Amino acid sequence: MGPDARVAVYYAPQADDPLSAAASAWLGRAPTSDAPVQQPDIANIAEVTAEPRLYGFHATLKPPMRLASGCGWDDVVAGVTILAEHIAPFDLPTLSVQDVFGFLALRETATSAPLQALADACVEHLDAFRAQPSDSELARRRRANLTCRQDEMLIRWGYPYVFDTWFFHLTLTRRLSAMEKQVFMPAAEAYFARALATPRRVNDICLFVQPVPGAPFVIRERLPLRG
Repeated sequence: MGPDARVAVYYAPQADDPLSAAASAWLGRAPTSDAPVQQPDIANIAEVTAEPRLYGFHATLKPPMRLASGCGWDDVVAGVTILAEHIAPFDLPTLSVQDVFGFLALRETATSAPLQALADACVEHLDAFRAQPSDSELARRRRANLTCRQDEMLIRWGYPYVFDTWFFHLTLTRRLSAMEKQVFMPAAEAYFARALATPRRVNDICLFVQPVPGAPFVIRERLPLRG
């Protein structure tokens, strides 16, 4: 783990979940191996998915963070393991393709208290491992025209979308124009229909790593929920 590496705690479907293979193909990259995957035959899909491809198919629980001074990889694994031992697996609500502020993502179709509680626990209990963001990182986040509440979260937790400003989503595209949405919304709905029909449980959480700035995030560890 170099000083500029970032670690994130994400939800990602398990390898045998049909959503895992479908999403890897949609984004054009497998987050487990970092290998390229052939994408569906949809015009401009490579460009539209370039940004989420970098991060890998996931839903954020603890946002990407550089490690605090004195913390190493083994410390983070131990901390996430302890957290996971106190959280029980739970059913994930049915997902659907939704428009989220102009980009497409998979979101739950019903509220889930266990899902919110999992995200809250990851943010709070793993914060000791997080290095404070630099002034440039704060400035970059603030270019998104944050609300006062989101700015409070940014200052306290290093990320504007946590706790009551957090929402579960697995990103599928960059922000789309109205014309692009007319193409990609029905395409994504048709493409993911079969995979989304499969019931799924949240049985584990994943540690993703970005070894250097600009590099793709890859799954390094899966930690089972044992509560």
